[in-house]
Amino acid sequence: MSRETYEFTSESVSEGHPDKVSDRISDEIVDLYFRESIADGMSPWDVRVAAETLTTTNKVVIAGETRGTDRITHDMIEEVARAAIKDIGYEQEGFHWKHADVDVLLHAQSVDIAQGVDSGTGLHSEEGAGDQGIMFGYATLDVPGHLMPAPVHYSHKILERLAKARKHEGETWLGPDSKSQVTVRYHHGRPVEATAIVLSTQHLDASLDSADIAERVKPYIHEVLPAGWITDNTIWHINPTGKFVIGGPDGDAGLTGRKIIVDTYGGMAPHGGGAFSGKDPTKVDRSAAYATRYLAKNLVAAGVAPWVEIQVSYAIGIAAPTSIYVNVDDHNPIKGDKIETIIRSVMDLTPRGIRKHLDLNKPIYAPSAAYGHFGRDPGANGEFSWEKTDLVDEIKSRLQ
Repeated sequence: MSRETYEFTSESVSEGHPDKVSDRISDEIVDLYFRESIADGMSPWDVRVAAETLTTTNKVVIAGETRGTDRITHDMIEEVARAAIKDIGYEQEGFHWKHADVDVLLHAQSVDIAQGVDSGTGLHSEEGAGDQGIMFGYATLDVPGHLMPAPVHYSHKILERLAKARKHEGETWLGPDSKSQVTVRYHHGRPVEATAIVLSTQHLDASLDSADIAERVKPYIHEVLPAGWITDNTIWHINPTGKFVIGGPDGDAGLTGRKIIVDTYGGMAPHGGGAFSGKDPTKVDRSAAYATRYLAKNLVAAGVAPWVEIQVSYAIGIAAPTSIYVNVDDHNPIKGDKIETIIRSVMDLTPRGIRKHLDLNKPIYAPSAAYGHFGRDPGANGEFSWEKTDLVDEIKSRLQ
């Protein structure tokens, strides 16, 4: 944006939000298929999962298509679903990990889809994209190290902090379901303060009112926001409707893939429309979005631009992207066409190339189901590999 001063708002939802419960279950199923298929000697390149989850009052419905070891049963899938619900923290009358009814309706992957994705089948010999579509990646200097837009980053951090307090620090009055929203004022393109903070959190003590909850949660919010961002002028709305005891899938039905803006850049960058959770990495909705984030982050970390936006597009069954587009500020000394050339030289953006480069054929997806897929720390087991900045030196060398 070219304005000298402006405000921008993003939101987040917690792991106990009904849509996020659904995302978590779907990603646990992806991990299950990778984990058990690899253990049985099946090539991880051949694993396929597209799992969608519906959650509502004491009911979980899992549908979609899979390919993996035959040893995986409906009972095993039900077990990982219940374990996820338990880990999130639902032991409530309207939604309980032990008592909820779980229906598993997964079936084998369509052979018509498989022929376009598997190498050596269909009209093309090379492994193709699992679907058509457009994907975007973005990075910005807003938050050093994480290179994420500040509004969505700190919206996530508020809820992560409350979840830690609930699970590990004795704040048992907090429920798993919550939503946050942060409005950030920008001056000359840099985030400088939080002008408004909104938080709605489920509470298990029905006697608490909004003022009680505000008093208890504000210290955690102060802890995670940068020093000086909260001022006397910051507007607060804590549980603005009052009581929030009934929450999670008992309060509102949840579906996989319904929080795509929360999962990415909080609206600061475009979104192609495809969800991530429940999909194996042959689905470019997921893997190409990870790849473009990886490239954008490395470009910003290399000093190419203060922010970078990348779009790629694919056709189902075709390996090479149909287009690559880079957007930077009009005044940036290194232009988008030059950056596009660099991108093509540092990474193979075919579905197979992405999976190989980022090592995506692993059970690494459940941790990404809440608090954003981007701006996270790479894990020891390969989680969030797309957040590494290991291309910086190569990018710098190609600028010379």
